[in-house]
Amino acid sequence: MTTEPALVFDAVEKTYADGTAALRPTSFSLNPAELTAIVGPSGCGKSTLLRIAAGLVAPTAGTVRVVADRLGFVFQDPTLLPWRTVLANIELLSELHGLPAGERRRRALDAIESVGLTGFEQHHPKQLSGGMRMRVSLARWLTLEPGVFLFDEPFGALDELTRERLNDELLRLFGELGFAALFVTHSIFEAVFLSSRVLVMSDRPGRIVADITVPFDYPRPQELRFDPTLAEVAGQVSAALRDGGQP
Repeated sequence: MTTEPALVFDAVEKTYADGTAALRPTSFSLNPAELTAIVGPSGCGKSTLLRIAAGLVAPTAGTVRVVADRLGFVFQDPTLLPWRTVLANIELLSELHGLPAGERRRRALDAIESVGLTGFEQHHPKQLSGGMRMRVSLARWLTLEPGVFLFDEPFGALDELTRERLNDELLRLFGELGFAALFVTHSIFEAVFLSSRVLVMSDRPGRIVADITVPFDYPRPQELRFDPTLAEVAGQVSAALRDGGQP
């Protein structure tokens, strides 16, 4: 098994054309089969980091190296096409990548089963709950079998119970498929429950002010939410956020 990082940020900076400094030099690496969460104040550059990793935004300085063959990007908005069925939406990315029709269908049906949407193949997005639409968004990327997933607050708009269920589903898929993931969230609790480490960012221009290890193995049972140690780690993350890297 390779020990080479799946994703590497090396002194990455970003200043936009209007002069807004979004990121100060930022360096970290993401290992294969590692789920790392990123938390920080609104506007600190969390989403900018993901967009740079995906090649959607160019850094002003520094480099990003993606070792994985493919990269998946799950946004807060599921961005489904309303005129396409669940099955057709999930087939979309593999269709755009030129996979043969039979292979597209096989992968889509496997992904539908993986995210628990069997029986909803012919439904349209307007017929689905918010949580189900997010499952479709995730399944769409699963068809490409990415080695690295980028999650930009994918569950932020959902109610607490649905969010917990999707956290559990994400951890199950993470355990089964072994992808690496960067997970941006405003929820400290969610960050700690999901990840093996939490990167804490400062106010804009953002930089990493803390790299906090989460001392729990996978798989993670639902009961872990009530573990006092989890609350202690969440407290460490909260303190790092409040300090913001100030002396």
